[in-house]
Amino acid sequence: MKTIFSFAARSLALCALTSLSALAQPDSGGPRPGNPPPTTVPIDGGASLLLASGVAYGLKQLRARRLARRAIK
Repeated sequence: MKTIFSFAARSLALCALTSLSALAQPDSGGPRPGNPPPTTVPIDGGASLLLASGVAYGLKQLRARRLARRAIK
């Protein structure tokens, strides 16, 4: 019981000490809170290729299952 309490106390102290140093960081100069401008992310290129390849792979798997079932019968 004493070792569990000692381990918990040490862990808590370590977490408290490391979080204090994070609070002392200087201002990053980033955007201020409020209404940030909307971010525009181009999703068209990679996502559409990924979707198309997923559909093609799914169709290939379905055809392979159908051919395997017909071969068994």
